[in-house]
Amino acid sequence: MRPDHGWPELDYVQWRETATTLQLWMQVVGKLRLALTPWLNHGWHVPLYVNAHGLGTSRMHAGRAMLEIDFDFVEQHLVVRTSAGADRRFTLEPMSVAAFYRRLMHELRAAGIEVQINVLPSEVPAAIPFPADEVHAAYDAEAARRFWWVLAQADRVFTLFRTSFLGKASPVHFFWGSFDLAATRFSGRKAPAHPGIPGLPDAVTREAYSHEVSSAGFWPGNDAYPQAAFYSYAYPSPPGFAQASVEPADAQWSEAMGEWLLSYDAVRSSDDPDATLLAFLQSSYRAAADLALWDRALDCELGVPGRPRATAPAA
Repeated sequence: MRPDHGWPELDYVQWRETATTLQLWMQVVGKLRLALTPWLNHGWHVPLYVNAHGLGTSRMHAGRAMLEIDFDFVEQHLVVRTSAGADRRFTLEPMSVAAFYRRLMHELRAAGIEVQINVLPSEVPAAIPFPADEVHAAYDAEAARRFWWVLAQADRVFTLFRTSFLGKASPVHFFWGSFDLAATRFSGRKAPAHPGIPGLPDAVTREAYSHEVSSAGFWPGNDAYPQAAFYSYAYPSPPGFAQASVEPADAQWSEAMGEWLLSYDAVRSSDDPDATLLAFLQSSYRAAADLALWDRALDCELGVPGRPRATAPAA
């Protein structure tokens, strides 16, 4: 599968075992970010980021040293990079979560990085501590590469969508707990205390949702919803959001999840996947912002490469 194939097929059922294992591997790496990085608003210090070969932490500080860890899905390596020496790496191949944990910790120690992490996975049912998990060990390199390329396509459209808002907005980032790519906008107003998310401490959830949001993203599916999909939700969800007009016609409101869903297959099979996804992102945001009475002066036109955004004179 080459990048020029565009939006590839991604059938959750076919790569379920790999997805489950990969999510847990990513949690090991993500918990390193959690252990090494000062807390940033809404948990923005913990995600991974799409890059040219896969997903990575970006730079972290371990004392005076810098550390980066990348899942390289092109060359199929886990890469540990520090400011102190040459890269260290090992092959991404079928191995248990326990074996992955031991191997990564060995490479970190060999690179002079000493760090302890919380070894209990987050946001997964029947969590097994990383050092004891010999259950999850599947890895299909081609499926993982395909997943990364779907994320790369979504990241490109989300990044464009992000340019049409002048207010506070998150980076486009990948949350290893919920295993999804997300982009979030904020109205600037405080929100009521969040009721909680299974598998997360209430303090974490309530800080993440301390202010009103309109959030959109992509996830590859799970056992409860076994298909890849794009989503859009608001917190708090304004009255009437479930009945709003959201494009395209394939978009559906999920009462169980409290959000709008658009299947990945509906996007990839459309005549113009980028335009179809962008319409979903824009229309679901507009519906949430209108119903929640956001300041629509925060909206602006999509950004264009090389052209500064026009500014209005001060009042």
